[in-house]
Amino acid sequence: MSSTAQGPESGARAAHPDHLGHVIFITAAAAMGGFLFGYDSSVINGAVEAIRSRYDIGSGTLAQVIAIALIGCAIGAATAGRIADRIGRIRCMQISAVLFTISAVGSALPFALWDLAIWRVVGGFAIGMASVIGPAYIAEVSPPAYRGRLGSFQQAAIVIGIAISQLVNYGILQLADGDQRGKIGGLEAWQWMLGVMVVPAILYGLLSFAIPESPRFLISVGKHDRARKILEEVEGTNVDLDARVNEIETAMRREHKSSFKDLLGSKMGFLPIVWVGIGLSVFQQLVGINVAFYYSATLWQSVGIDPTDSFFYSFTTSIINIIGTVIAMVLVDRVGRRPLALVGSTGMAIALAFEAWAFSADLVDGKLPTLQGVVALVAAHVFVLFFALSWGVVVWVFLGEMFPNRIRAAALGVAASAQWIANWAITASFPSLADWNLSGTYIIYTCFAVLSIPFVLKFVKETKGKALEEMG
Repeated sequence: MSSTAQGPESGARAAHPDHLGHVIFITAAAAMGGFLFGYDSSVINGAVEAIRSRYDIGSGTLAQVIAIALIGCAIGAATAGRIADRIGRIRCMQISAVLFTISAVGSALPFALWDLAIWRVVGGFAIGMASVIGPAYIAEVSPPAYRGRLGSFQQAAIVIGIAISQLVNYGILQLADGDQRGKIGGLEAWQWMLGVMVVPAILYGLLSFAIPESPRFLISVGKHDRARKILEEVEGTNVDLDARVNEIETAMRREHKSSFKDLLGSKMGFLPIVWVGIGLSVFQQLVGINVAFYYSATLWQSVGIDPTDSFFYSFTTSIINIIGTVIAMVLVDRVGRRPLALVGSTGMAIALAFEAWAFSADLVDGKLPTLQGVVALVAAHVFVLFFALSWGVVVWVFLGEMFPNRIRAAALGVAASAQWIANWAITASFPSLADWNLSGTYIIYTCFAVLSIPFVLKFVKETKGKALEEMG
């Protein structure tokens, strides 16, 4: 996706839009894709053990069914930019809303394990599209002075989606008397958990009709009058609109449609900046964050916590996730992206090390000893807090900002795809790794958190306060 913003000479860097409330509404509506991203990603947490029981499958097969959605995510992320450049950002949002709806209905009413897997791939494709379209669209409509905070809406929506999915799962479990396979209205509880996503999917589709197309896309297809009107809505009346349109159009003429070939360098395969984006995406996942959202109920049950309490702890973790995200949204434009990433890496490494220690204890009557149990629960919440106030937000902000205009679409797609592939690797491997050695698994995640610190120090440059044209 070509996404140009005002250059430093435009004077718009510090301009306050006349209609900031309208900009916030536009951003929030676009971030509904992030809500569905979070909801669809984590709602499976409540169905894991029920699916294992319903289809009588082992850890390896179960992991593949859970993780297969991430293959769809990678494909959706890799293709979303090209689709959006052809038909527009809003049409992409509408397509993903339809796919979310289809996936929810299909996942709730599967004939067998194989078609449950297919519906999860469909939902994954929608998640992948939303993961690319949301940040790019928000970056394109946001005034620079607010872009970091507005860009954080995507991650805020993701974590709210995660929390709501766990709350809904907990409520449905209560209605089913604590049994994931308990019957409610003729369907098992886990089927209701997966099917409820129809509601936010339809809302996302409706909201997409209430927000404007990106002015950058409109200029790219020759609709200058409409682009000028939208720029006035989002940047205010104190901006020279003709100059802004000319500025964007000039910048777009200087660039060409990005392709995979444009990302290639002479020695290292990809250009260095693309490798940095891939590295950020991969480290975000290799610390094991999605274990907390895909498998937390199963994890806590495996160390002796009863199912109802395990669902409750999954919900409290989601609340901590929201708190951390709010902290990041407040700080990202004040202290910068890079310092937050470093603080987060340090906090995550310490918390993961404590989790590894706690899980190294022998179970007593199927439970962790009291001290280790308390440490495991506290450390899990601290880990999520430090992830949320750092890498959960800043990676999405970085990916929306860090690439030069001429390669932004293709580079963002590659980085997002790498993120989903890393997510798949963690998700598919966790059940088998946990069966092997749960403490050892968390030691691996700790090592990745530690390694992310020198990666940020050496390779990641600050993007705070820079216009998109300055990313070179």
